[in-house]
Amino acid sequence: MSNLITRVTNILKTPKSEWPVIAAEPATIGGIYTNYVLVLAAIGPVCSLIKNSIFGTSVVLLGTYRVGLSAGITTAVLSYALSLLSIYILSLIINALAPSFGGQKDSVQSFKAAAYAATAAWVAGFGQLIPWLGLLITIAGAVYCFYLLFLGLPYTMKAPADRAVGYTVVIVVVAIVLSWVVGLVTAGVIGSGAALLGRTPAADSGRFDADSPLGKLDAWTKQMEAAGKKMDDAQKSGNSADQTAALGAVMSAALGGRNTEALSPERLKGFVPATLDGLPRTRVSAERNGMMGVQVGEAKATYEEGDRSIDLEITDTGGVAGMMAFAGWANIEKESETANGYERTRKVDGRFVHEEWDRSNNSGQYTVVLGDRFVVKVEGEAANIDALKSALDELDLAALEALRNEGVKAQK
Repeated sequence: MSNLITRVTNILKTPKSEWPVIAAEPATIGGIYTNYVLVLAAIGPVCSLIKNSIFGTSVVLLGTYRVGLSAGITTAVLSYALSLLSIYILSLIINALAPSFGGQKDSVQSFKAAAYAATAAWVAGFGQLIPWLGLLITIAGAVYCFYLLFLGLPYTMKAPADRAVGYTVVIVVVAIVLSWVVGLVTAGVIGSGAALLGRTPAADSGRFDADSPLGKLDAWTKQMEAAGKKMDDAQKSGNSADQTAALGAVMSAALGGRNTEALSPERLKGFVPATLDGLPRTRVSAERNGMMGVQVGEAKATYEEGDRSIDLEITDTGGVAGMMAFAGWANIEKESETANGYERTRKVDGRFVHEEWDRSNNSGQYTVVLGDRFVVKVEGEAANIDALKSALDELDLAALEALRNEGVKAQK
């Protein structure tokens, strides 16, 4: 324990002198997990459990709200497991990107970079117990993590100091996306993560099946590696247009996209029928938006007659279509019910379906994901959920799904 406290103190107070020591010392991934990560990663989940289930959250004028102990423990355990998994995945990505920024691949050194740079965030988990300041402490911990990573990459991954900034920026983008993605793929990857922690495989000692969650994640890291190399080359060229395009490629890869151009507004409007469930269309709009090379398209329509109305939305996730695929890997299913209705998420005939129904006012929504790209939602009043599903079936879903690869550009 004394060694752990010394390491935490040194990496937080004197990181510039501690990183050379960390990089030079012999270590294994399993050893770092056992002696460092397993202890520090528990701080946040344990403090969250104490804060939410024991201390409770004070709500002005309403009193103190406490999460049930059983739910609190479940959340804490899951959060802890995800933290252990995430740090390993991040180390894989750091390792994969090393050559793109002049560094050297080394699975143990990349794990050192990920684990020790995360120290600030893990220690900041204590901030949850401090009223009002907890969020600020959490943010400060995250920012300091990125600074620690910037300082550590030249030592652990042998990245040239003048390229460490670009290397760090890409990892920061990946880390932010990863924090969101892991929440989506919990059910699909948690078992694989547990296996990883037990086996701690060496670099190139094997691979996951291509169709497994981490097999697809491995393909994603290769996309990130290629995009990172393009950005590095663009920075060397000094061409601002090339740099903008390269940054867009990094964003697209990080978001799981395939450099996809979303369908034009007119193409999307072509899937919006003139009538729906017997109601005439009274409003329709369509648009396509893009930022930094990532495009998303959307068409909306309202159908009304008398007091009844139905809304239709068709979204082409385009440049972030990969995120829909991430969710698909996990086979996530969820169902909850109250006295007034229910909510359900499941797979039907290979498609993700989400449905909600409110019995108190006979209204709900029915959503289907087509080809891991298009999201079609019908929402409004109906006799029952089957009526909304029938309304959605009036669209040519098969034709829309067939366009899943439309606009996908080849990676250069």
